[in-house]
Amino acid sequence: MRLHLLLALSFFTISEANLFAQKKSKPNILFIAVDDLKPELGCYGNNMIKTPNIDRLAAMGTVFLNNYCQQAVCGPTRASLMTGMRPDATKVWDLKTKMRDVVPDILTLPQYLITQGYTTAGVGKIYHPSCIDKKNDEASWSIPFMNAKAEDYANGLGFPAKKHYQSPETKAAINAEVPPEKGAKDDGESTSGSVKPSTECLDLPDNAYEDGVNALIAKKAIIELSKDNKPYFFACGFHKPHLPFVSPKKYWDLYKREDMPLAEFQEHAKNEVFIAYESSGELRNYTDIPANTTFPKENLRAGLKPEKQKELIQAYYAAVSYIDAQVGILLNTLDSLGTLNNTIIVLWGDHGWHLGDHDMWGKHTNFEQATRAPLIFAAPGLKPGKSKSLSEHVDVFPTICDLANLSIPSQLQGKSLKPVMQNKTTSVNEFAMSQYPRKLKGPEFKELGYTDGKLMGYSMRTDKYRYTIWFNNSFTSTQPYGDNRIYKRELYDYVKDPLEKENVIDEKDYKKIVEDLHKKMLSYLKSYEGK
Repeated sequence: MRLHLLLALSFFTISEANLFAQKKSKPNILFIAVDDLKPELGCYGNNMIKTPNIDRLAAMGTVFLNNYCQQAVCGPTRASLMTGMRPDATKVWDLKTKMRDVVPDILTLPQYLITQGYTTAGVGKIYHPSCIDKKNDEASWSIPFMNAKAEDYANGLGFPAKKHYQSPETKAAINAEVPPEKGAKDDGESTSGSVKPSTECLDLPDNAYEDGVNALIAKKAIIELSKDNKPYFFACGFHKPHLPFVSPKKYWDLYKREDMPLAEFQEHAKNEVFIAYESSGELRNYTDIPANTTFPKENLRAGLKPEKQKELIQAYYAAVSYIDAQVGILLNTLDSLGTLNNTIIVLWGDHGWHLGDHDMWGKHTNFEQATRAPLIFAAPGLKPGKSKSLSEHVDVFPTICDLANLSIPSQLQGKSLKPVMQNKTTSVNEFAMSQYPRKLKGPEFKELGYTDGKLMGYSMRTDKYRYTIWFNNSFTSTQPYGDNRIYKRELYDYVKDPLEKENVIDEKDYKKIVEDLHKKMLSYLKSYEGK
């Protein structure tokens, strides 16, 4: 009898252990997206900015020092990261195309994880809202996507005006301009309306603003998801430091405006390709900017007064520190549950941001400050460290699959970065690719004999160089290449010229380098032709 009892208990224990092992073989995943976050973080070498919580995550995992987005604007880059597919495959190159309208059967990361036994849920900005359905791509979530309610905001303040502003004066002005009953919608990128300051600094708690509210929603959700036997994927998207640069006063107080570093090089490059630059149009649409800029948009330079530059940089830094505090809430939640060290955690910025370099303020280019974005991965059993290996946003999907011991869908266009996490000196990418569309005005493209003014700039970043070709006549990588499709080219040497002061494409000392990079570019384009 005793032997039978021992055998039964032993079987029960083994069965429990097997169930536990099955769950743990699929680790939970915390997925943190940060809008317009460039690699201005302590773990990326900025000793001025205060980001203790992101630095804490970095100390747990791998910091990818040379990570690049596929297109430096929210809609396309998020579509690429969430699907592991490049913009020419998602067909999303702007902020109005809905991903599933053009590629209905495209597979997203959370959608795939559902088929692998995961519960998927999220809050905040993960996809760009104008590029997916009203339910934040319903197919991606096994639990309906979460949204803040007016009562979630601190002190009875309710929703911020235009999703951003809590200043009574600003709210009153906006309400007078757009009556609340008309429900003027703002997707966070809109520049409509005449009342729209570029910054706000008020002595308010974190949850007076959207990101603070969403961090608390995420905290509660993670606690509930942790009670289930199924593994979960929880996505938390923070909107700051996207414009307007809004955050509670305590984060502004971390910085002295007079200490804010202005961009060292605020000119266009020698031998510039004019259409490679942008007019800082996003910033110019904020109502306090026209009085502070000295150049027209057509000049493609902002010409902001130094005082305004310092204000914007302080405001950007403050917004980053505000988001860092929200990341801390998420990490502390996992810590309190005892799951911090056995959860896959990834934090990424959707692209970089020009903080005055080349006299630009925004993204929307193929230059380094727009395309380089932070990527930090932490996973159970892998040692922390930093890697200089090139990585791309399209690598995130396959990397999560690999870390979670799941098969990687064959159609993905990125590569798993797990080998780099296992050995920080390993490299899986020879180069990183970004692209950006432009449009020539009628007289110019007609004089050149083009059928239309649509250009696409493909930019290849190696460990030392950036080689960019601007193609004409609506060219994309799915079409056959011909030399007659080239409009202009650029080459920057980041060893000698990290600030992109000179386009050396026609310098004889770089002839062989250009030839080599051109062959690599054509090989890249050929690999996607007809797809």
